[in-house]
Amino acid sequence: MTSPATPLLHHRLDGPADAPPLVLGPSLGTSLAVWEPQLAELTRTHRVLRFDLPGHGGTPTDVLPSPGAGGTTVAALARLVLDLAGHHGWSTFHYAGISLGGAIGAHLAVHHADRIASLAMICSSARFGEPAGWRERAATVRAHGTAAMAQATPGRWFADPGTAAGPRGSGLLADLAAADRAGYAACCDALAGYDVRSDLWSVAARTLVVAGRQDSATPPAHAREIADGIPGAALVEVAGAAHLAGVERPDAVNAALRVHLDAATAGR
Repeated sequence: MTSPATPLLHHRLDGPADAPPLVLGPSLGTSLAVWEPQLAELTRTHRVLRFDLPGHGGTPTDVLPSPGAGGTTVAALARLVLDLAGHHGWSTFHYAGISLGGAIGAHLAVHHADRIASLAMICSSARFGEPAGWRERAATVRAHGTAAMAQATPGRWFADPGTAAGPRGSGLLADLAAADRAGYAACCDALAGYDVRSDLWSVAARTLVVAGRQDSATPPAHAREIADGIPGAALVEVAGAAHLAGVERPDAVNAALRVHLDAATAGR
């Protein structure tokens, strides 16, 4: 168990208390609400924990030890997830993450393999492009806030403009607008320094990789690289979906997660 003084990520628990634990990691700019379309399905068989990234949703930026420019890594974010699991007494847990949330899962599967019962990476990557682009975005947001991301984000997150304009899409875009600039920028710094391409071979956990076919942020080639690198990984490509595939095409993503988690929980 962690100390009462240990700062914890804001989180919510749903599902049967005695069911296998499943941790869900969100993408940059969103909150734990990004997993709402999966919640009813996943809580049938798992104790589901959703968390907010630093500076997002209900998590303050100051959970980070060094939120200033260049001070945050994916390893630091993964440590916060391990602290959260420890707080709930979970020695092992299933993990699924979207984009940056998926990167956290990959880091855990590489460096804390004994804690990860299974891994799902949704619209994620082993490396999110050139570090300079993320450092530039971090500097822009530190100077101007997340409003600087408002124009480009709907088209990046959603293939269908109608999804962005609907209640779920507009709610997630409101989460982006409300994100703390320092926390968002710190997460960009983490993405700048992230690269697990040479470590994929070492992932022993059963792994599912999901790609949105219209995803410009992490195109399907990124998913194929992960699936090719992790022994035995399964790959599912979802048509009609961009970066937030689980929001646009929940039935397809839910079905892929169900097959993956059923097999992992049964030890097949």
